[in-house]
Amino acid sequence: MTQNLKHREALRNANRIVVKAGTKVLVQSSGRPDKRRLGLLVDELAQFQNRGGEVAFVSSGAVGAGLDALGMKTRPKAMTDLQMAAAVGQIRLMSVYDELFGSNKCRIGQVLLTHDALRNRERHLNARNTLLNLITRRIVPIINENDAISTEEIQFGDNDVLAALVAILIDADALVLLSTTDGLREPAGNGNTKRVSYIEEVDDNILGLIDDKQDRLSSGGMASKLESAQIAAHNGIPVVIANGRKTGVLTRIFEGNDEGTLLFPQAGNISKRKRWIAFFNRAEGHLVVDDGAVAALGAGKSLLPVGIKAVEGAFKVGAMVDIQSAAGEHIARGLVEYESEEIETLMGQKTAGKSGEVIHRDNMVIL
Repeated sequence: MTQNLKHREALRNANRIVVKAGTKVLVQSSGRPDKRRLGLLVDELAQFQNRGGEVAFVSSGAVGAGLDALGMKTRPKAMTDLQMAAAVGQIRLMSVYDELFGSNKCRIGQVLLTHDALRNRERHLNARNTLLNLITRRIVPIINENDAISTEEIQFGDNDVLAALVAILIDADALVLLSTTDGLREPAGNGNTKRVSYIEEVDDNILGLIDDKQDRLSSGGMASKLESAQIAAHNGIPVVIANGRKTGVLTRIFEGNDEGTLLFPQAGNISKRKRWIAFFNRAEGHLVVDDGAVAALGAGKSLLPVGIKAVEGAFKVGAMVDIQSAAGEHIARGLVEYESEEIETLMGQKTAGKSGEVIHRDNMVIL
């Protein structure tokens, strides 16, 4: 409990924050934007900025708003229908935000992202520069996945992941994921549950507490929030999962009060480039390595062909691949110096051709 209170107090010093609100926080059951609730949330974000803080807001709700505008009662499964709903709903949502932030004398800017944009190093840096320029000029970026063009290959999956990546991208001091519950719940006897105030690590025991139910409007859940929180925490960013329907919840969080579930990062950090390698890319294949290679990687060595036992997937030079132990444990990930067919030829050998390493330690992150 002492650690919890200490870390809660540290949130009082957060200056640059990312806040993500889920669909069910922002819209009515029909999918129509809930203007009263949106107004309360915008008031808090504006107050934080007007006190000198910097705010980035990741907003769900475009698809839900589009479904309502189009008279669609349930979330469609077809990608083209989802994209159509997003295109229609995004306009609705932004018009509401423009009015609400404007009444608080705050300017906003719209930023739509795809995973494909952030895994390309040049576009990744451009996105970072755009977001930093907005927030330092006192403009609140309203960020959403570009659902109108996203496909399975380039989408984040849900806005919890997007929010975590945005927090990493702009070096945020804190991330808040707003849901319709007051955080993670655990059994309290007699069929009741109680809020988990503080967790140190998202492990199997924590994930075992989750009881997510599919919703017709939203795509995320507590599992997504915890996994996204872990991504941010591994990059030194504290995360709070809290009830976005509770009036004043953001103010209370940044006053150091015991709201929601807090995941506070452990000591340690990695370079911005290695953050990009670890969290902004999707693996195109796997390399299975022996115990000697596992030990060498743990000691800060590069991956040599002699330690590789198997190659899974087809990929080109420069691709991101995961490195696994023989037991299937994820050890590291990195950018390969050879394509998959070359690695299959070289594996087990003590020396390689044009480059001595299959993955150089500077292009690798230990997980």
